[in-house]
Amino acid sequence: MHNEPLAFRMRPRNLNEVVGQQHIIGKSTALYKMIENGHIPSILLYGEPGIGKTSIANAIAGSSKLPFFSLNATHAGKKDVEQIVGEARLVGKVILFLDEIHRFNKLQQDTLLPHVENGSVVLIGATTENPFHDVNPAIRSRCGEILQLKRLTIEDLVQLLKNALEDEERGLGNVGIEISNHQLLQIATSANGDARKALTLLESVYFSSDEVDGKAIVKDDIIEHLAKRIGVYGDKGGTHFYNLLSALQKSVRGSDTNAALYYLAHLLETGDLVAVCRRLLVMAYEDIGLANPSVGAHVFAATESAKRLGLPEARIPLATAVIEMCLSSKSNSAYSALDAAIKAIHEGKTGEIPSHLRDSHYAGAAILGHVGYKYPHDSPIGTFGGWVDQQYLPDQIEGTEFYQPVHAGEEKRLAAIYERLKSFKSNK
Repeated sequence: MHNEPLAFRMRPRNLNEVVGQQHIIGKSTALYKMIENGHIPSILLYGEPGIGKTSIANAIAGSSKLPFFSLNATHAGKKDVEQIVGEARLVGKVILFLDEIHRFNKLQQDTLLPHVENGSVVLIGATTENPFHDVNPAIRSRCGEILQLKRLTIEDLVQLLKNALEDEERGLGNVGIEISNHQLLQIATSANGDARKALTLLESVYFSSDEVDGKAIVKDDIIEHLAKRIGVYGDKGGTHFYNLLSALQKSVRGSDTNAALYYLAHLLETGDLVAVCRRLLVMAYEDIGLANPSVGAHVFAATESAKRLGLPEARIPLATAVIEMCLSSKSNSAYSALDAAIKAIHEGKTGEIPSHLRDSHYAGAAILGHVGYKYPHDSPIGTFGGWVDQQYLPDQIEGTEFYQPVHAGEEKRLAAIYERLKSFKSNK
């Protein structure tokens, strides 16, 4: 039996063995045609773990005649880079696969970049982090394309599993194993788009199954037991984690309760409760806002309860908060109004504070002209409280309206008051 893991052994040896990612490396793509014609460009591969970055790099190397080197930027040193550059000088051109490229330091870049630029080193970089955030611009500029990989489909993973079961040289084709199509589908579904997890689970299932007459008989309960938590991915602080936070907020904003709960579940499985609570709290004011002002207090109570309870009980108040926000009326008018005011200030639309609004709690304020302020509480207006007609904005921007009401939920009532008060103002 082989010593290497099944996922390692089943890496594609050429472009035609790649399963999935046809939008990047399919026969109709420009990249496939370039490589088939002998031209290999420097590229960046971006995507979650286990969806084919290393496999594509190996397939490209296998489809070319160039020497292939692989480094991991987390522990590669300047000497490792210099050795590859030296090899490139000897043979003319090499392919370097650099995993975790976002961790490449400046010293390593300075050693490698001129050779990538002159074409003697073809760089295939791989990263799980957003390259526009985490990969140095100097590297990005020398790579012809940034290719975003997608999670493999269930159909792709089933095909990958069948290939492993049929391959007698590298896979499980030379061992006896009885496994149904339904069970392969169960493994593929559990892997959640991750080829490495799918093949690792298949290998674990094989070694965990009872042997009858020289055949490993796979049972459903073995797969269910080994598949627990296999679909969870989202390291704290990583790109995928922030994508999950973004998807949660956009699902709540779009009032999709089921999608919001799905992303909340995934986020809670990563264990970063504080970050989730922080995002939920800002959503209450950013997306619900004046349409339902009580939601802010409700979400604050839910998030504080969650932090006090800890996981797994924290999920209970957070689920309540998410569903309430999904089904609430929504408005972004308050913070949009503030952003409009900030924008006006940055654009130089400012002016002197009216004299009657300036601080007058000191001797000499009257001498400076800080007089004339009318105290609204002295002028009641219906059940609203107090109001007087006086100028508050500077002369230069008097009449500017930053706030544009959204006629939703509770804000409909507030918008009516806003419009009514405007009608009371004299036209000066």
